[in-house]
Amino acid sequence: MKLGVCYYPEHWPEERWPTDARMMRETGLKCVRIGEFAWSRIEPEPGRFEWDWLDRAIDVLASEGLEIILGTPTATPPKWLVDAMPDMVALDRQGRPRGFGSRRHYCFSHDGYREEAKRITRAVAERYGQHPAVVSWQTDNEYGCHDTVQSFSPAAREAFRVWLAERYGSIQALNEAWGNVFWSMEYRSFDAIELPNLTVTEANPSHWLAFRRFSSDQVLRFNQAQVDILRGRSPGRDITHNAMGFYTGYDHFALGEQLDVLGWDSYPLGFLEMFRFSDSDKIEYARTGHPDIAAFHHDLYRGCAKDGRWSVLEQQPGPVNWARYNPAPLDGMVHLWTVEAAAHGAEMLCYFRWRQAPFAQEQMHAGLLRPDGEPGPALAEAGQSAEALAALGDIGKPVRQAAIVFAYDAEWITQIQPQGEGLSALWAAFDCYSALRELGLNVDFVPPGASLEGYALVVVPCLPHVPEASIAALRGSGAQVVIGPRSGSKTAELTIPDALAPGALREVIPLRVVRSESLRPGLVHRGDGWELTRWLDHAEVDAEAELVSDDGVAACWRSGRFRYAAGWLTGSLLRQIVGRGAEDSGLEAISLSRGLRKVTTGRGVFWFNYGPGQAEVDGEQLGRACWRFVPT
Repeated sequence: MKLGVCYYPEHWPEERWPTDARMMRETGLKCVRIGEFAWSRIEPEPGRFEWDWLDRAIDVLASEGLEIILGTPTATPPKWLVDAMPDMVALDRQGRPRGFGSRRHYCFSHDGYREEAKRITRAVAERYGQHPAVVSWQTDNEYGCHDTVQSFSPAAREAFRVWLAERYGSIQALNEAWGNVFWSMEYRSFDAIELPNLTVTEANPSHWLAFRRFSSDQVLRFNQAQVDILRGRSPGRDITHNAMGFYTGYDHFALGEQLDVLGWDSYPLGFLEMFRFSDSDKIEYARTGHPDIAAFHHDLYRGCAKDGRWSVLEQQPGPVNWARYNPAPLDGMVHLWTVEAAAHGAEMLCYFRWRQAPFAQEQMHAGLLRPDGEPGPALAEAGQSAEALAALGDIGKPVRQAAIVFAYDAEWITQIQPQGEGLSALWAAFDCYSALRELGLNVDFVPPGASLEGYALVVVPCLPHVPEASIAALRGSGAQVVIGPRSGSKTAELTIPDALAPGALREVIPLRVVRSESLRPGLVHRGDGWELTRWLDHAEVDAEAELVSDDGVAACWRSGRFRYAAGWLTGSLLRQIVGRGAEDSGLEAISLSRGLRKVTTGRGVFWFNYGPGQAEVDGEQLGRACWRFVPT
């Protein structure tokens, strides 16, 4: 795995550039990511390009043998462009403009801005597409950051109407698919359809799901336009993009198909603080990050990536600036996070950023260097990581053991129609992932319908819409299969299937859900060492009730190698069901101590200790924030 860093030469005096480049090389860094926010310096006025500074910056970095990942600067259109077409900005759900003054101030559906994005991409590609130091391109930056995938602008409305006409063919078909006879919502033409915001109460859930799919497709259309330009003007270079943590605003499986390498931005401490982890976890793992945050995204984006090629394009090296609270990593954690990415199969990791900025929005975000240009604590750990990776050599790829079937529209459906607070398909997947990792298992993510060959255990945490291809993949896998509640409970248009839940999954487990209820905290059905909470499916079945609570409620039904969880896959019930599936699969599952994680590759086993103290590995002690590789 190569190591790199994110660098902004436009932020620093030119006379400092050679020093920075030399220090990068001496640290063991091989690549530098630049340019993704530099539009106003590249083109300070419409049509007037200033390339000289960027030419010199690239040459200085290249002179130290550093490879360049060059970004298209479309995430930050300059003020002159916004002034020229003020309607290019997105509108939020309340219809308010999201204006200039930070970043990502554009609407994906605005034709004029999309042409401007293509124009600047073409200009940068023509200038540097054949430069020998430019080995890779990054499109834009963090699609969807700051909640920017959905726009409720006139441009989005017009594009949505076109999209609907292409999808449904006739307005009668749309009315039927959405059930618009309900509340007299039937339309006479596609031109009559508005966006689903600003309704008196909730809009038709099928309307929202269509809008979510449309918004995802607009991101993909925008990205594909840049990819086409870069492939034509800079052949032979990889094209990447940096996805985000716990973000589901668009379909990352579809994005991965457009790219050569799918990247993501890893901020374990920031994510721990900002997402739905318990207060006790936020204290215990405050300086290490939860042991499954980074790994979950490593494995998810490896699954989303075409041919499994993925990288970390931004790695947290110190306190961030955007969480509620921003502690510093424990000594050794930046090094551990780096090696952990390699163990999960990353081909590159870039630290964000080289030097902490003394101005603007991110001046409290740490870098490898302090604002005064002196080394920060993480610089030594970056160098330590470079040495360790060189010593490890070829570690092999992660071996196949367990798989999680996940779809982005599953999360859209559970956001639109949760039926109970916090019942999210994404977080069901995360909980299942953690349970599998606590058993010492490798986990891959696969989209519905993908091959499941080679997996001994497959978990479907929450898949409301199940494509027919998924049934064939599950039947043909030979794996032990655990299916979570709500799976198969909706059609592709977010309506209840004629045969009721679990829909087409009845082909693999003889069960019909006749009533579902969500359970508030305190409503619990207890069994022998487990509790059913949050959700309960009542079913007509021709299967074995494998887990029955003290008050007679069936929590898990089994038929052959298939299990159906009637309760939400979380906590002790999740561990009970997944543990039984792992035992029946023949996998060598073990119960790991708290905070200890294992990754098995083709060449050996990695151990990572997130705490809270010493952990025993093969009879020896492994300290907190430490890792070990045991070759086979």
